[in-house]
Amino acid sequence: MRHWQGKRYWLVGASEGLGRALAMKLSRVGAEVVVSARNEDRLKELCDELPGRASYVSVDVRDSEDVARAAQEVGEIDGLIYLAGVYWPMKSQNWNAEQTETMCDINFTGAVRVVGAALPAMLSRDAGHIVLTGSLSGFRGLPGAVGYGASKAGLMYLAESMYADLRNTGIKIQLANPGFIKTRLTDKNDFNMPFIMDPDEAANEMFEHMNDDSFKKSFPRMFGLMFRASQFLPDWLYYRVFS
Repeated sequence: MRHWQGKRYWLVGASEGLGRALAMKLSRVGAEVVVSARNEDRLKELCDELPGRASYVSVDVRDSEDVARAAQEVGEIDGLIYLAGVYWPMKSQNWNAEQTETMCDINFTGAVRVVGAALPAMLSRDAGHIVLTGSLSGFRGLPGAVGYGASKAGLMYLAESMYADLRNTGIKIQLANPGFIKTRLTDKNDFNMPFIMDPDEAANEMFEHMNDDSFKKSFPRMFGLMFRASQFLPDWLYYRVFS
């Protein structure tokens, strides 16, 4: 069990859903949380609700200068959790260039900007904890997931590469790959979502992962096993099953 009392964690993408629930979880176990997102009003509301020491710094992860400004304002941290994400269901036949670019720019490139702002200080101390939030949709191409699946696949690769580089240092890298979570994003879906979790359930899964020594966790467990197993299927079978 990781010692949380007095630790300082920066949660980027914490105004809604999983990020909000995880901020509450960390605050309850004694961590100081700094929450960030674009919606300053929601961040203020969250800080008022958190039981422990908390503050907020608004940030637009699409803007490198704003990310650098936010990281400077946040100051020294023990850990960073990147949860920012946007989603529109989209098939290739209905390609929306603006929405696709936004998904990539927030879900993946936003993480690159934030990690790039936070990592140098951790490297200089040889200490830190970075958690990136992937998705089961990032394991292999899915129908109707143009933009979102690709952005999450990129984020998952980023985490894997960082783990390969830093696993023998004092910086702990972890990747969490959730399935469907009941949020305003999944409310856009008009299809059945197996094993859908509420944000508190997903936050519990992530918190358990953050307390262990493993690099990667995909959840819910049975749903995650199905996606991991899909990587071993030949293309002709995979696309017949998953389409």
